[in-house]
Amino acid sequence: MHQRILLRARKGPFDVLTPEETFAGNWIGDNSGNLVFSHAAHKLLATATAQITPNRAPADPRDADEINERYDVFVVPLANAFRRSFVHRLNPLTRLIERLKIPVVVLGVGVQTNVDGDREYLRQIDEPVSAFCRAVLDRSHSIGVRGEITESYLRTLGFSAVEQIGCPSMFLHGDEFPLAKKRPELTTDARIALTISPYVASMAKVVRHHRERYPNLCYIPQDLRTLGTLLYGDAPEHRGKRSEMPLHTSHPLFVQDKVRMFVDPWTWMAHLSGFDFNFGTRIHGTITALLAGTPGYLFAHDSRTLELARYFDIPHRIMRDVPADVDAADLHAEADYTALTAGHKARFDTITAFLAKHDLGTSFADGDSAARFDKQVQETEFPPAVGPAAAATPAELLTRIQRLRDENRALAETIDGLRAQGLRQRIKQAVPDPVRRMLGR
Repeated sequence: MHQRILLRARKGPFDVLTPEETFAGNWIGDNSGNLVFSHAAHKLLATATAQITPNRAPADPRDADEINERYDVFVVPLANAFRRSFVHRLNPLTRLIERLKIPVVVLGVGVQTNVDGDREYLRQIDEPVSAFCRAVLDRSHSIGVRGEITESYLRTLGFSAVEQIGCPSMFLHGDEFPLAKKRPELTTDARIALTISPYVASMAKVVRHHRERYPNLCYIPQDLRTLGTLLYGDAPEHRGKRSEMPLHTSHPLFVQDKVRMFVDPWTWMAHLSGFDFNFGTRIHGTITALLAGTPGYLFAHDSRTLELARYFDIPHRIMRDVPADVDAADLHAEADYTALTAGHKARFDTITAFLAKHDLGTSFADGDSAARFDKQVQETEFPPAVGPAAAATPAELLTRIQRLRDENRALAETIDGLRAQGLRQRIKQAVPDPVRRMLGR
């Protein structure tokens, strides 16, 4: 008998969408790192008897009856959902869950505050978070959280059925995590990947130092705005602006064609597999490198990144302690992956036990299910990396121009249709029925 799983995910692991389609529909949910953990969760649950459907649309309480009828369980992988800026999305998700009659399994939610776990900062989300947890625990044995900071926060709210399980992304390859440094030390010819959260301004000097010192440096952005900048250039409100951070087409990393973004984790990992080192502020940028077999190092700038780094023993420093003249070669020398690799199987056992408690199996314990998933990934052709528009081929630019033209034409037709519909409505209201019948309208 098949188990019908509804998985909260913006996009399925085998969905092929062009970068232009991805940008237009925001299929990365603002950050391509979201795809890493949602796709890993999909693979983890992809047993031979599981029918997994991504819940692509935003949470809508009106969908509850249909979900109750069509699915056996709602699995909810989450990232830093317990944060101020996510409340407008958390509340509808809570209202949806309150109407569900099927089990609900939360897979790795995290809280976001500063690295010190500032409790006061979180006061205004206490009630929305409590409402969410109550709704889930009415339909679940426990809540799976990312790490100790989130567990501590939920316990202060009065919830004890909380388990630390990390993030599904780190279990993409199951209970094995082979990882080793590719060279004894980094020299200036090393291939280095850089991840940046655009709002962490203290990264500016780090960026400048490394682009000047390492000619084979590549910046790998994850945010929707940068995807648009790569595809179409600076948005109107950003044109002519400059910044030490790689935010605009005027930045040297754009000018020198040293920016690559990916709209699928699989091409992202394939790209990173050819690098010697990856570092920066993005937690899933770091995890993607580790999954690709490339040593990674995290600058933890808030609680959500810090607790995952601690849980998985990912080499890291707290961002405020990172000097402006920090060098990748020193980070590479400092990084020790012994605890990460040695403790991985125990952490995998923890998440599989959590899933088993919630009547969910894993593909890794289900014959060749995990291998079948990997085979389907290999047989699917995903879009290549997106680089700066200034470095694109004429054919690529022509395709983008044609797409924009088609979108503008469709928009104009829609507007014309709405105008015509409005005109007909005004005529209907102004002209008496007998006159309209006489005119055939």
